[in-house]
Amino acid sequence: MNKQSIQKIGLFLSGLEQRIVENGDFFKKITIKLKSGTKFYEAIVTLKEERLFLQYNGRNDKMEITWLGARICKIAEQYEAMNLIYEERGTTIHIDADDRNVRMQTRDQEAAEACSGHNETSQIANRDYYIKVGKADALLKAIGILGENGKIKNDMIRKYNQIDHYIELVDDMLKNLSGKYGKINVVDCGCGKSYLSFVLNYYIKEVLKKNCHFTGLDISKTVIEASQSIASRLDYKNMEFRVTDIRNYTSEEDIHLAISLHACDTATDEAIALAVKNNAKAIVMVPCCQKEILSQYSFEPLQNVIRHGVLKARLADVLTDGIRVMLLEAVGYKVSVVEYVSPLETPKNLMIRAEKTGSANKAAIEEYLTIKRLLGVNPTLEKIITPYL
Repeated sequence: MNKQSIQKIGLFLSGLEQRIVENGDFFKKITIKLKSGTKFYEAIVTLKEERLFLQYNGRNDKMEITWLGARICKIAEQYEAMNLIYEERGTTIHIDADDRNVRMQTRDQEAAEACSGHNETSQIANRDYYIKVGKADALLKAIGILGENGKIKNDMIRKYNQIDHYIELVDDMLKNLSGKYGKINVVDCGCGKSYLSFVLNYYIKEVLKKNCHFTGLDISKTVIEASQSIASRLDYKNMEFRVTDIRNYTSEEDIHLAISLHACDTATDEAIALAVKNNAKAIVMVPCCQKEILSQYSFEPLQNVIRHGVLKARLADVLTDGIRVMLLEAVGYKVSVVEYVSPLETPKNLMIRAEKTGSANKAAIEEYLTIKRLLGVNPTLEKIITPYL
């Protein structure tokens, strides 16, 4: 190729060098096809431990990322035309070059429309899915929702709807975070097999096109190993998993989003406390069973109402989450509570969403203390976030 085309190739490749530096966790490979007369040759570039490996002409050369442009340009000089395909999670970049022109195009991974053939089941009617079958097949297969035939498993349609609705409910929050920060750091408290983290990871990186990093925390070594296995299968390099009690965890980096799904009783409080202690910018919690307040609270004017155990338990659930909301507001969060799924699917269906907006709110603290005295309760959450009130 002529000198002018080589210079343009070098300019485009300098941009790719910077992209690899910034997006190393998401980089897959570069495939280069070179033409000379009627013959075609191939080169492949991969990344390992922050070094590039160039496979070309029977050799496998190791090089710095910043050498990429110079090496590829040197090779391209010997050929009439070149097609280069840069691949990272969710995006491909094509560079086509010859003596007449050099063109670069960015293309998102192509997506098939989702879920045809499942409308007769519990699928949400006329839903435009956030996590689409076709584009998200690798993810959905890895977490057991999609079968090898490319269709949602009949017994997993409800779960698919649930995780997709979760994304819908946090979408605005994610977009707000991605607009403020170059990379979104997410901590999953009591992660289990981390299905939500995998889905969020996919959505942030491959749909919103934003960089992210996930840390999964759980006290069970078995589920942590299961999460690590799925991450390895998906090649999600931007995830780490730790066997730890969340009460003992302190993040070394800013936490932009702390999540927890169906952590039982005061484990949800421990997850909220982790978020508050680490000054998380946003929190999304879906609590599970609530026992602590049930065993503590009493309120004389309602004694005839709550003398039936089932009614006392249901009111305890409301009081528990209401107290969590009040304490989050007291430490400077704006909070909303919504239904995560239909109560017909599970009574544990509330989602608490909170975004950091300021410092401790004295008025909110006083309101909480008044409610605490009226009910005669001593919540765990207050005890563990007291230094931040």
